[in-house]
Amino acid sequence: MGSWSSLVTASMRVAYNARRIARPQSVRHHSALAQPHVCPAPSTSAKTDPYVFLAPHLEQMRTSLLTLLGSSHPSLNAIAQYYFLHPSKQLRPLLVLLFARATNGLGAEFPQVNWAADNARAHQQELDAPLTRKDILCDWNPSMPDHTASFETAFELRIPPPQPSPYTPPPPLLHQTHSQALTHTLLPTQLRLAQIVEMIHVASLLHDDVLDKSPLRRGAPSAPAAFGNKLAVLGGDFLLGRASAALSRLGSHEVVELIASVIANLVEGEILQMKGSGTEAAPSPSSSASSAIDLKDLHSSPSPPSSDKWSIYLKKTYLKTASLMAKGARAAVVLGGCREGEVWKEVAYAYGRNLGIAFQLIDDTLDFSSSTAQLGKPGFADLRLGLATGPALYAAEEFPELEAMIERRFGRDGDVETALTLISSSRGVERTRELARVHAEKAREVLTFLPSSEARDALEALTEGVVKRRW
Repeated sequence: MGSWSSLVTASMRVAYNARRIARPQSVRHHSALAQPHVCPAPSTSAKTDPYVFLAPHLEQMRTSLLTLLGSSHPSLNAIAQYYFLHPSKQLRPLLVLLFARATNGLGAEFPQVNWAADNARAHQQELDAPLTRKDILCDWNPSMPDHTASFETAFELRIPPPQPSPYTPPPPLLHQTHSQALTHTLLPTQLRLAQIVEMIHVASLLHDDVLDKSPLRRGAPSAPAAFGNKLAVLGGDFLLGRASAALSRLGSHEVVELIASVIANLVEGEILQMKGSGTEAAPSPSSSASSAIDLKDLHSSPSPPSSDKWSIYLKKTYLKTASLMAKGARAAVVLGGCREGEVWKEVAYAYGRNLGIAFQLIDDTLDFSSSTAQLGKPGFADLRLGLATGPALYAAEEFPELEAMIERRFGRDGDVETALTLISSSRGVERTRELARVHAEKAREVLTFLPSSEARDALEALTEGVVKRRW
């Protein structure tokens, strides 16, 4: 079977023609909902390919994303764009855009955010404009009109000139009755959010590949292999900086809080994975100014009891993978005008959390069942890193001798090979796939709260595609 990258690329190529023959506008469902309620279950007969459905928007997002990553330093420019130039799943921005399409028009405040998209800071051109004067930001991007003040002389005080107040039409009255109906549109802020979540994801890949010493990513040399560890780390930091600046311009405190917490979750998940347990005491600070935390100490921490391993594994899976999907989807719905007390953003979060966990569970099975060529990265990487994922934890229930290897993180000679033999002889991979299907099915179930639409159909198809993938 071809890789996800190949399938996505093919979907992109046929997208324009596919959309030309899509259903006429007249047959789309515009549901007017007086209050949230359970809609008919998603159809299982007609499948909507999510990548074909949103291919033009994904291509637009990817193209314009590169303009956000420009730097005055050629090396930083190259490393920041490196992973974006290779075909990828784009699952996280896809979720953002699908939930935007599936819920825009339902939130009570949609008239206000829609008005802002045409008249205020949420307008597409305004999203690229800094909130602070450009020479204060001191962030030069050759693709955008930013600049710095000269460093040849001392910095002079600048008295700001009076700013004209351009006339804009008044926003809709907050007390006006809003008729809930899908608009089948995307807001500029939601498109920018899709770029932001992809930047954060790629930043995490850059850092992960340094920590894991991975030689391959997406079928090509990893960034650390191509540029070195230092540039890979700095490239990830740069992406997080650019993502944070773009995030601040979206105009939503709630969205800023959601996405900022994702970055913290990624760090917490990595530490949890390295330590193997959330219960060990923190390292004591040393009086020596030259002392540093030894990562080997984190890796050699005592392994938790077997009963706790699953809880820690699934928590780590949420923090490192599902958090960005869940909170990104929720943020998209918030930008669409959903306020507290409305069910739409709860649907987005529940779907993203369950789909994210299902996605990672399948990813962990592929480490045992797919080739390096299919994965685009080395196989059996988790065992070689000393990590016990779902298949190993399930296999240990059938072969107790695996427990000792898990305890020592497969650190002795022959541990990895023996563990592979035992896991392949067990139902570990199969049972992990079954667990993934449970989470994917729960993600599909929550879609019944959304009105019928192509976007909802695409979200349903995604729950099937995630668990059936072999790439």
